[in-house]
Amino acid sequence: MQRLRSASPLVAVIALLASLVLAPGAANAAPVLLSQGRPAVASSTEGAGTPAEAAVDGDGGTRWSSARSDPQWLRVDLGATSAISRVELDWEAAYATAFELQVSADGANWTTVRSVANGTGGRQGFDVTGTGRYVRVHGTQRANGYGYSLWEFRVFGTRGDGPQPGTGVRVTGGQGDWQLTVDGAPWVVKGLTWGPPAADAARYMPELRSMGVNTLRTWGTDASTRPLLDAAAANGLRVINGFWLQPGGGPGSGGCVNYVTDTAYKTSMLDTIRQWVAAYKDHAGVLMWNVGNESILGLQNCFSGAELENQRVAYARYVNEAARAIHAIDPDHPVTNTDAWTGAWVYLKAHAPDLDLYAVNSYGNVCQVRQDWIDGGYTKPYILTEAGPAGEWEVPDDVNGVPAEPTDVQKRDGYTRAWNCIIGHTGVSFGGTLFHYGTEYDFGAVWFNLTPAGKKRLGFYAVQRAFGGATPANTPPVITSMSLSRTTDVPAGGQLSIDVAVADPDGDPITWSAAFNSKYVDNSGALVPTPVSVSGNRLTVTAPDRLGVWKVYVMAEDGRGNIGIETKSIRVVAPPVAGTNVALGKPTTASSYQQVGDGAPFPPSNATDGDAGSRWASDWSDPQWLRVDLGASTTFQHVQLVWEGAFGRAYEIQVSDDGNTWRSVHGTTSGNGGVDSIDVTATGRYVRVNGTQRGTGYGYSLHEFGVYRR
Repeated sequence: MQRLRSASPLVAVIALLASLVLAPGAANAAPVLLSQGRPAVASSTEGAGTPAEAAVDGDGGTRWSSARSDPQWLRVDLGATSAISRVELDWEAAYATAFELQVSADGANWTTVRSVANGTGGRQGFDVTGTGRYVRVHGTQRANGYGYSLWEFRVFGTRGDGPQPGTGVRVTGGQGDWQLTVDGAPWVVKGLTWGPPAADAARYMPELRSMGVNTLRTWGTDASTRPLLDAAAANGLRVINGFWLQPGGGPGSGGCVNYVTDTAYKTSMLDTIRQWVAAYKDHAGVLMWNVGNESILGLQNCFSGAELENQRVAYARYVNEAARAIHAIDPDHPVTNTDAWTGAWVYLKAHAPDLDLYAVNSYGNVCQVRQDWIDGGYTKPYILTEAGPAGEWEVPDDVNGVPAEPTDVQKRDGYTRAWNCIIGHTGVSFGGTLFHYGTEYDFGAVWFNLTPAGKKRLGFYAVQRAFGGATPANTPPVITSMSLSRTTDVPAGGQLSIDVAVADPDGDPITWSAAFNSKYVDNSGALVPTPVSVSGNRLTVTAPDRLGVWKVYVMAEDGRGNIGIETKSIRVVAPPVAGTNVALGKPTTASSYQQVGDGAPFPPSNATDGDAGSRWASDWSDPQWLRVDLGASTTFQHVQLVWEGAFGRAYEIQVSDDGNTWRSVHGTTSGNGGVDSIDVTATGRYVRVNGTQRGTGYGYSLHEFGVYRR
């Protein structure tokens, strides 16, 4: 003991030095760079070349730059609650003269740890004291006419021990009592499917947030997805990131794949899935991963019988393989799979046990999903990834034999009904993403979009109410009825009267417009505007001059960004012609006719059989002709050509006494298809239309070739 004591001064010095070197206290620890490589989002970006993450990548040659407006901000997620001691900013020439440095525990509520009112740009460093998982620079005044731009944004301090308990997205609970949580807090999916370009996401997020939306759903994930994730995270929203697998889209979709034998396709897609999960797994905008869309149902387009069953089993096993691969890369976000049929869950239950939850797209049948889940004895929760009013495939046909589109009021009520059924299955359903937030303005957009052409409909406000969003200051005109003067026999090019009953809840003046769509004629989705005259609540338009079933749309706008839309079908027929059709049923020949292909053959006799549903079609070349033998020399005063979509741009009407020598009695070089009504007096036994220039890349095609004697 005495010997130890005599050595104590030296031992004490050594012990003191060791304590300083080997066991530093938190107060003596050097600050650590916490922000480099961490997920970053911003209020906006100038373009794809200046993303938020460029400011935390450690590369002084890359930068983030914002839109040219105030305020703007850049936020980094440190991944865990950390003690912040210093922040450094390397400004590009577009710097902030006034800004705040802020910290947050949840990315929503912020505490300012430093305010700067006279920023000078260049490299600036600030010693601060604060605690939080998120750190941001919040710019309130720009130095010049550009935005804000940072080469680097560095945050120093002491990182927490690791992710906080409950962080990430989790499926918690047990049978019939599940819950989806985000960073430990319950998350009911109040969502919409996403339509606009991802690059434009930032401009739409404030509107979505005001609706009460917290989730968006996509069908594909790739390099273009980042702006959507950035904008969503910046506004407190999350994204269900989809991966498209063939044959996606359910009935009618293409792209058949053999999931039993096509190893190359499956390997390629799995590599793609791994790539983008790895790229975005730490992004604050991710809610979950969704592998495939309606493929189990869609496989019926590719296979049948026992082979269809084999393919569905193989597909479900492949989905499970993808779920395992995703979990290996990203354990912090759930994985699901979407189909258009709850019957698909049978395959997932048996062959995809690694899915965290199921998903389904359901419209008119949405309120049956709960009972299907109960009857199937399923042991996983679910979400609805598409839902809304009844679709084209679910409604009865109208008098013209095409699907009767629900009215605006019915669609509004359809969204409310769908949402109530989705959230009614408590402890099992996590909510859903309703269909559809898009700005397209075509056949499908009018049927489903909440904001076609950026105009808000009744359905938009129904969803806003369902999600608990902001109370609207103004709402759309409400059209309660629409009736047509004719429906099944509208003469081509004739006048059509439309009577509407409409009221604007806010008393705003209404502006009317109208359009036609030819989906049921030629599968076009486009809405073609047409002039409309208005007299009170009666609108008058000119019908198309091409035969077939068309949709006519009327639009009522209030000048405040709101719109009411109603639509009905009309059947356009050839205008009646006075006199006798001397060509009806007479022998008819042609230079050629289409003998193979969908609906073929299309012989010459179809053009003189009096049936507007049949047609003659020629080879795809010039010239071509169609000739009718009237049986004797006949004087006539009118010719009617009822063209199919393949019409003649340049043609002549010719007559002959012997079928060999022809004289022209009418010609044009500016034909535009539809119905050509030609007054011409001529005499001959044979009459033909001689086409010299086609109006399309196809041949010539006539529903009817009428020759009239008056």
